[in-house]
Amino acid sequence: MPGQRHRTNGAGETLEPVVADAVARAGFDLELLHVQQAGRRQLVKVVVDREDDGADGGIGLDQVAEVSRAVSAALDALEDSRTAGSVLRGSYTLEVTSPGVDRPLTKPRHWRRARLRKVAVRQGEDSYTARVGDADDHGVRLLVGKNVRHVKYQDIEHAVIEVEFREPPAAEVAMLEQEEGSR
Repeated sequence: MPGQRHRTNGAGETLEPVVADAVARAGFDLELLHVQQAGRRQLVKVVVDREDDGADGGIGLDQVAEVSRAVSAALDALEDSRTAGSVLRGSYTLEVTSPGVDRPLTKPRHWRRARLRKVAVRQGEDSYTARVGDADDHGVRLLVGKNVRHVKYQDIEHAVIEVEFREPPAAEVAMLEQEEGSR
């Protein structure tokens, strides 16, 4: 499945290991690193997330601030070593954020976090909505109508979470749990 890391120039490639390490030390995953010119400054956009650990999963404002401090310190240390000065070419703006609800589901951990959520899926000419069941490293179980399908990630061209304002219907949850329990 396609990844989410985008770079506009060599700065992203040079900074990625430094930023990824700072993000990982803070306990999160680097989803996207994007470096671009914004007037006289560089804009360093860092999107982070974390695997749902069953407790509070995801990332909140306090965690964004924590990651921002960690990345800022790493970039400042890099600048002090004179490597970043040539990469960032002067002052920069750091933007640390969490992924939006419209982020494409591209990695197994995205699918695990989306368990029981409704998703819009495109597979070739076929587009459908489904309820997400268990996901492993190779594919995901999707409840499509009244049928549970196992779909390999490589067969999914595009998938995003559909926003719902209610709890998932109990019948759909029961169908997924019954199927998962029978394996």
